[in-house]
Amino acid sequence: MGRKKAAEQLVREIIERDDRYAFEAYRFVLEALDYTYRMLGEKRHVTGAELLEGARRCAIERWGPMARAVLDHWGIRRCEDIGEVVFNLVGSGLLSKTEKDSMEDFRGGYDFGEAFDRIFDD
Repeated sequence: MGRKKAAEQLVREIIERDDRYAFEAYRFVLEALDYTYRMLGEKRHVTGAELLEGARRCAIERWGPMARAVLDHWGIRRCEDIGEVVFNLVGSGLLSKTEKDSMEDFRGGYDFGEAFDRIFDD
């Protein structure tokens, strides 16, 4: 089985245990991680705050004013949801973490209304 298929199977197993988030939410968080690496200009350990900013920018670039609605459809409604997806991926072995990484890194990162809707208000 190829790496991509193996990763997809692991995500499907995560969803069987925790169905709060759609398959696409996991795909988006992995895409946002790659976006964050490009944003930072290097592939290194990414902090929760850096990933949150990368996810925000990635979503806005991809979906513009629909970003919040798309994420909401997949179950991502707040920064803590991004953290839950990340830690589910960590638990499955698809991502790794350091001893300093925790869900606290994602608590109160930004308000989704401010981060996604307000920038398009004129």
